[in-house]
Amino acid sequence: MEGGAGSSGDRHVIVIDRDNNRLYELGRAFPQSGGSWNADCGAVFHLDSNTVRPGGQPGWTSADAAGLPIFPGLARYEEASQGPGGIRHALRFTVVRSRRAYIPPATHYASSNTSADLPPMGMRVRLKASYQIPANFSTETKALLTAMKTYGMIMADNGSNWFVSGAPDDRWNNDALTSELSQVKGSDFEVVRMVGLVTA
Repeated sequence: MEGGAGSSGDRHVIVIDRDNNRLYELGRAFPQSGGSWNADCGAVFHLDSNTVRPGGQPGWTSADAAGLPIFPGLARYEEASQGPGGIRHALRFTVVRSRRAYIPPATHYASSNTSADLPPMGMRVRLKASYQIPANFSTETKALLTAMKTYGMIMADNGSNWFVSGAPDDRWNNDALTSELSQVKGSDFEVVRMVGLVTA
């Protein structure tokens, strides 16, 4: 569970059923006596299908505000420790304020603000090709920034600005990541996907 048993945050729970190719994600999940769970929201994703969410409808949320699965966008230490090229997928990120809109494959928004100056859920950005990754950055940060250049990032939830989510792992050096990633500015990114904006 994200944040541990005493967490007051989103309390995400992610379960992968490898035998049946299913991804289960819960939000604000609380374990109950007898082994069951109580959650504010949940979603099932089919890992053997290219459909984002079989049976999903516009306006549906998931454990993520954008209605997208969380797991595929997580930075994982096993990938990042391989250095540049080790992460071969887009990453998910959050912003403090979002727009009342989304871009498919996102299916949900989490704001009442209609300002076009705010990003919609599902907006895709990438680190500009002109950005030079500092040679003295850690192996893991170089891997993250290379993935941001190659595959980009998808805005998936409200939270801290430019917060990139990672799978919990004691091997992450969070001090180095925070120090190095804080040197990358929003102006170092460009929007690459704004097609199919849904506002209602």
